[in-house]
Amino acid sequence: MADRAKATNKKVGFWDAFVIGISQAIAMLPGISRSGATISTSVLLGNDKSKAARFSFLMVIPLILGKIAKDVISGDLSYNADNFNSLVAGFIAAFVAGLFACTLMIRLVKNSRLKYFAYYCCVVGILAIITTFYFK
Repeated sequence: MADRAKATNKKVGFWDAFVIGISQAIAMLPGISRSGATISTSVLLGNDKSKAARFSFLMVIPLILGKIAKDVISGDLSYNADNFNSLVAGFIAAFVAGLFACTLMIRLVKNSRLKYFAYYCCVVGILAIITTFYFK
């Protein structure tokens, strides 16, 4: 449905952000892509595809920070001088890879059709289900 939405230059407003946030919460259900749900919802609300993709990738930051805070509070993630260098190297590698992936995905969303992403999610989901039952 999002592929059929008209191209606009509309920015993501407060109400749009609220509705997109609800779609992000729904995407916690198994088999639903968080970025696919938020980008599609944003485009259906009339927002520009590239702005929708940027907003979707920015929306994950509070989730990541919340998970880190939860892990620190629970003790699952703690500072240890022995693993500090590994943590820094991992952070830098993840940051660079994340920037590359986000830039690539924004370009793909802007220049292509969202239905191909839906097909990809469907195939990967089916393979995950098959793999889960096969190796269980």
